[in-house]
Amino acid sequence: MSEVLNVEKIFNQNVFTLGKMRERLPKKVFNEVKNVMDYGGELSLATADVVAKAMKDWAVENGATHYTHWFQPLTGVTAEKHDAFVTNPDEEGKMLMEFSGKELIKGEPDASSFPSGGLRATFEARGYTIWDVTSPVFLKEDATGVVLCIPTAFCSYTGESLDKKTPLLRSMEAISEQALRIVRLFGNTEATKVTASVGPEQEYFLVDRDKFLARKDLIYTGRTLFGAPAPKGQELDDHYFGTIRERVGAFMHALNIELWKLGITAKTQHNEVAPAQHELAPIYDTANVAVDHNQLIMETMKEVAERQGLACLLHEKPFAGVNGSGKHDNWSITTDNGVNLLDPGDTPNENKQFLLVLACMMKAVDRHADLLRQSASDVGNDHRLGADEAPPAIISIFLGEQLDDIVQHIIRDGVATTSKEGGKLETGVSTLSDISKDATDRNRTSPFAFTGNKFEFRMVGSKDSIASPNTTLNAIVAEAFCEAADELEKAEDFDTACDALIQRYMKENYRIIFNGNGYSEEWVEEAARRGLPNIHSMVEAVSTLTTDKAVALFEKFGIFTRKELESREEVLYEQYSKVINIEALTMIDMATKQYIPSVIKYTKELADTVLSVKEAGADVSVQSDMLNEISVLLKEAKAALETLKLSQKKGIEMEGKDRAFFCKDTIMVDMDNLRAPIDKLEMLVDKDFWPVPSYGDLTFEV
Repeated sequence: MSEVLNVEKIFNQNVFTLGKMRERLPKKVFNEVKNVMDYGGELSLATADVVAKAMKDWAVENGATHYTHWFQPLTGVTAEKHDAFVTNPDEEGKMLMEFSGKELIKGEPDASSFPSGGLRATFEARGYTIWDVTSPVFLKEDATGVVLCIPTAFCSYTGESLDKKTPLLRSMEAISEQALRIVRLFGNTEATKVTASVGPEQEYFLVDRDKFLARKDLIYTGRTLFGAPAPKGQELDDHYFGTIRERVGAFMHALNIELWKLGITAKTQHNEVAPAQHELAPIYDTANVAVDHNQLIMETMKEVAERQGLACLLHEKPFAGVNGSGKHDNWSITTDNGVNLLDPGDTPNENKQFLLVLACMMKAVDRHADLLRQSASDVGNDHRLGADEAPPAIISIFLGEQLDDIVQHIIRDGVATTSKEGGKLETGVSTLSDISKDATDRNRTSPFAFTGNKFEFRMVGSKDSIASPNTTLNAIVAEAFCEAADELEKAEDFDTACDALIQRYMKENYRIIFNGNGYSEEWVEEAARRGLPNIHSMVEAVSTLTTDKAVALFEKFGIFTRKELESREEVLYEQYSKVINIEALTMIDMATKQYIPSVIKYTKELADTVLSVKEAGADVSVQSDMLNEISVLLKEAKAALETLKLSQKKGIEMEGKDRAFFCKDTIMVDMDNLRAPIDKLEMLVDKDFWPVPSYGDLTFEV
């Protein structure tokens, strides 16, 4: 019998929690830290020294030898530089271990070596990492030993944000300030802040590590650049929520333990739609902690998978023709006295505060649909969005029957006197209880769906950081709240003015509501008639960051300066071009060194067979036809390879936006043209000659 796992004992084992702080810090010091966490401000250096010593002592007791400022640069992944606690030995040669408040609060990584979009030149190296006191420090355990990780923001010497965390924290303060104005209008004087909370559902694939290492495309790019479909894919829907295989179950078990040690509330696990695809969902947390935790989830998935002889694929579309992976970003806003502003209550038609918040959400999403689309853009997500497995690239809001009925009544009559009830669901089986039914169904094709007491932003890519989507969400909703509060705070008759504003916002922005099938061509046509933006790709979305509308939004709340937005625009174009260039070079390498030589070997053997059979006087028509078919495809592949080589060389001579669009419009087309004949050849060439594991090998042999 296996050892019983004590979850309560291991949970937060590797986190310097508030409870551990309270135990180890003097009461006055703890109160000062807690006050800064709750209300902002700066710690005195004396307090920081006390906190740093307590952290170091706790970390060393748990085996740590180093510490690091753990931050999230514009690469989309995390960064860390380890420094040992050791200092110069004393007179008797005894090693000392120290960690000061100054070292806790500030670090100095090389800012020129991270993407900056021109904010930093190569010779301008200085940058700073600053401790985010609102996100708990934690211990990472791996082959390097135990390291104390301090979540930090990252900025340049001249003060511009170079990371994902700083704008997110700014946006959280913005939405808190503006949402407080809304709840004050309704008499809530107890709340002191409003917190954006997030629960991201993480999808991923697991494949055998040896097979992963046999494919250069998976190693270098995270997705298969070649590959014919397996005889069976996801047609029978038998993988979704199916029995979890032993090997996968062992991975999930080990993953949960590691995540629970880090205080990550991993709750739900199941098989997803595609073979070898799975999902993990944590419980909600404040937005910045949820972002940190999601980065840790992705890092830990990869580490645990490697230890188990597996590889974890986080790319949005690792296999063509099968379900891609997303990250549903569940977002809500709650006061610190327990009021969820997105909870409609039992009678939403009478809940005026909720209706005002809903009207503001409609306005925010309609006005900034382009920015919301951009926030979910990355290179891999271009392969997934709109592919009948994920929301389309068109932003719309799903409200469901109950809320949509209320909204329509308000638009028409100024008020909704009733709301649809969910009722009872009768099973027709005497031994099964009748259950209460929700007032509305769900819509999996909607990119931005209301799901009871939150909005689910379903467009986010599986490997992408959730910092950008939540920064944008916080910002656009803060703006709508601000404009509503500006108007209502001056109203002589609040109730009348509020009713009128709700009706006006809902009427002006109703075009953003769509409750139908987002996968249908009819919706694409309807969205165009409504004037909704349909931004097909990442590179087309990038420019939305620097429109006058976007700059005004972000500068109004101090989330981004124009300079910071322009730098991110440049970084995104560069990242797109680099990813496509790596993919093109990988295809060239695989086609040149693996596929074409393997096919040539097979055609030689087939030709020898044709010759020997012909000499024996037998009919060789079948073999000859097959040889001719393979030879035609081989010639087509060789021509496509040469075309791709030329376009790849031309691409690297270009820069910025021009290069990014050339990659999308030319190099990507040439890559598809090379893939097509090689995938057809895979279906004809003897498997013993094929140089890499097939889709079937990768997705069904785990």
